[in-house]
Amino acid sequence: MNSRERVQTALNHQEPDKIPLDVGAGFQTGLHVQMVYKLRQALKLDPPGTPVKIIEPYQNLGEIKPDLLAALGGDVIGINPPKTMFGCKNENWREWEYFDGTPVLVPEHYNTTPQADGSILMWPENDRSVPPSGKMPAGGYYFDSLPRQQPLDDSTLTVADNTEEFGLLADEDVAWFAAEVNRAYEQTDKAIYINIGGTAFGDIALVPAVWLKNPKGIRDEAEWYMSTITRKEFIYQVFERQCEIALQNLQKIFNAVGNRVDAIFLSGTDFGAQHAPMLSVASYCELFKPFHTRLNDWVHRHTTWKTFYHTDGSLLPLLPHFIEAGVDILNPIQWTAKNMDPVDLKRRFGRELVFWGGAVDTQKTLPFGTPDEVRAEVKQRIEDFKPGGGWIFTSVHNVQPLVPVENLLAMYETLEKYREY
Repeated sequence: MNSRERVQTALNHQEPDKIPLDVGAGFQTGLHVQMVYKLRQALKLDPPGTPVKIIEPYQNLGEIKPDLLAALGGDVIGINPPKTMFGCKNENWREWEYFDGTPVLVPEHYNTTPQADGSILMWPENDRSVPPSGKMPAGGYYFDSLPRQQPLDDSTLTVADNTEEFGLLADEDVAWFAAEVNRAYEQTDKAIYINIGGTAFGDIALVPAVWLKNPKGIRDEAEWYMSTITRKEFIYQVFERQCEIALQNLQKIFNAVGNRVDAIFLSGTDFGAQHAPMLSVASYCELFKPFHTRLNDWVHRHTTWKTFYHTDGSLLPLLPHFIEAGVDILNPIQWTAKNMDPVDLKRRFGRELVFWGGAVDTQKTLPFGTPDEVRAEVKQRIEDFKPGGGWIFTSVHNVQPLVPVENLLAMYETLEKYREY
């Protein structure tokens, strides 16, 4: 099997020739730029000091070039929006050095001028005439969104305030997606994962809208969460309008790329905390499930794509409802959370849900364990998730900075040892 066939087989809950591997196709399965640099050095893909591109500046994820994908045996190519979270294109690269000394390439609008406290600020669309929307502390590794919510007046709050970031994809963006999909389909044998944006309802990382110059409406994270109870009807109307736009954009993308896409990212909204879901089943069914169902139904009626949903945490009571809503793929499979036992998940939901992730714990084992502990954990997860197909190998969420590269190599080496069916 080639990579595309391997992934498609797994997505159809059948056993391929070997376990499919995702190396950074999505912004939930990526590697921090520091780790991409260390991995490339360890594999001797570059001379020392060769910089790595930061392709997602909010989380500072590193570029997975074809040579690294080939060296690890990766099977998936990710196609993500042409603009960054801060509203600027990844282009006109220039050299910079990360706080820890990692050599990187950043796009021209990645601000690297330290402030008085040593932090780095980021502005929406690089417009310095408006307040900054992101801040990386001195010595930090990521940008945090900066609160820019204006005083709220419920008597004047409108749906348009919280949907100004959603709109029909411009023709040039559709053409860009089409070109990238066609290039990946025709020039590689990899499976294609796509994220067109605008399809995730209430994703808290997107609520502050760090790419908008003057965001209106509910933009504070705590206020948003409270509003799902105190302003439930308003939030429902926001989702309703967002859904209408998203359906039109799905049609535009399908018209441009057809069934060359294998998996489409539809949601990054986190519904789980470490010990329980973050909302009741009733709240999920009332506020989110109707819109998940609409998007999934459209995809399943009109395409062969599989729908990809990312949510961390403890999710057990919600999983039957995800399945009823038509979710195909669940990521990242945080099996360390309460009631997320891998064997139980595979037994109860493995015929309906594809598990994309779960290979190793990124909170404790990968950053703080030994290589042998990583090997043992990965081997156990392979035994848990491998039978019957329906599993794509990647870690539990992104690989964070400061992970010993020996541990990362141990993860991939263990997969290679037990990969064949």
